[in-house]
Amino acid sequence: MAVSSAVLVLRALGLGDLLTGVPALRALRAAYPDDRLVLAAPEGLRDLVELIDAVDELLPTAGLGDLAWPGPPPRLAVNLHGSGPESLHDLLATDPAELLTHHHPDFSDVPGLEWRADVHEVDRWCRLVEYAHLEADRTALRLPVPPGPSRAPDAVVVHPGAAFPARRWPPERFAGVVRALAAAGHRVVLTGSAAERELASSIADRAGLGDDAVLAGRTDLAELAALVAGAALVVCGDTGVGHLATAFGTPSVLLFGPTPPRLWGPPPSARQHCDSRASAPGRGLRHPEPPPLHIVLWAGNVGDPHGSEPDGGLLLLGEERVLAATRAALEARVAHG
Repeated sequence: MAVSSAVLVLRALGLGDLLTGVPALRALRAAYPDDRLVLAAPEGLRDLVELIDAVDELLPTAGLGDLAWPGPPPRLAVNLHGSGPESLHDLLATDPAELLTHHHPDFSDVPGLEWRADVHEVDRWCRLVEYAHLEADRTALRLPVPPGPSRAPDAVVVHPGAAFPARRWPPERFAGVVRALAAAGHRVVLTGSAAERELASSIADRAGLGDDAVLAGRTDLAELAALVAGAALVVCGDTGVGHLATAFGTPSVLLFGPTPPRLWGPPPSARQHCDSRASAPGRGLRHPEPPPLHIVLWAGNVGDPHGSEPDGGLLLLGEERVLAATRAALEARVAHG
C-alpha cells in the first residue's frame, strides 16, 4: 500500500471550532514539518484557513459523511472533529497508516485518548496531540491581521446573533447598549449573517442608528475578519466572532450562557493584557493591574446550549452590567494584544 506524505486533519465544523483548534494544528505542523498538512473543513472557512500558518491545503468538507480523500492513504489522520463514531468512520475510510483520535467503544480495536467533557476546547485538542507525545502550546491562538482593509476601522462591533436561541441575549437589551455607546460618540456597527440581517436592523432602529450601521449580511468571512481585527471593541455572545476577537487580540466583552466560559471562553492566557508593567525599580510601588483584554460576563448558570429559548442565566446579565463592561473596556483603551 502506497502511503502519501500527508497529514489529514478532520474538523468539519464552524468558525469557533476552527479557531480553538489552531494550537493543535500548529503542534502537528511542528511535528511533521516536511509533510503536507490537509485540513478537512467547510469551504466557507477558506479565507480564515488561509491565515493559519500550519495548514497547507483545505479539503472542502461540509460535515460528517462528506469527507472525500482524493489521494493515497495519508501517513497520519487526526480526528479533531469529536468523539462520535461518524468521524472515526470517515477517517478510517481513508485507510491511514496511523490514526490519532479519542477512543470510542464502537471501535474497540482503535486506541485513543479517553474523552473528557470538563476541559476547555483548546485544551481538549492540545491534550489529544500530547497523547501522541507531541508538544502543544495552548497560547498559540493568534492569527495575522487579514490583508483587506476594515469597512469600519476603530468601530465598536456588536454581533447580536448566535447559532441557537439559548445563546442570544435579548435584542432590546442590545439596542440599549448600542444606543448608549452611540450617544457617547462611538461608531457602532452590527454584524451577522444574511439570516440575521433583520435582527441587526431591528436593533439599529431601536437604537436610532441608520442603515449604514447594519453590516449583517453585507460582509463575507474575510471582510468580517478584517472588521474584527480593526475594531476598537467587540461585543457579542458565545459565538465565533468572540473567537475572532481572541485570534486577532481585539478587546472584547463576551456574554456567556448557558455554556460556561471555562469550556469555550477565551483561555486565561488570552485574557491578559500584553502591556503590563513591572514595579518601578527601587521605589516599592506597583502599577495598578492592567485591564483585561477580554471581559467575560457569566451569571454562573449552566444549561442547554442548543435550547430554543434564551437561557435563564444569560437573561440575568442586565443591560447596565453589559454597558458598564463596554465603557470600562473603551475607557481603558486596552491595546490590541
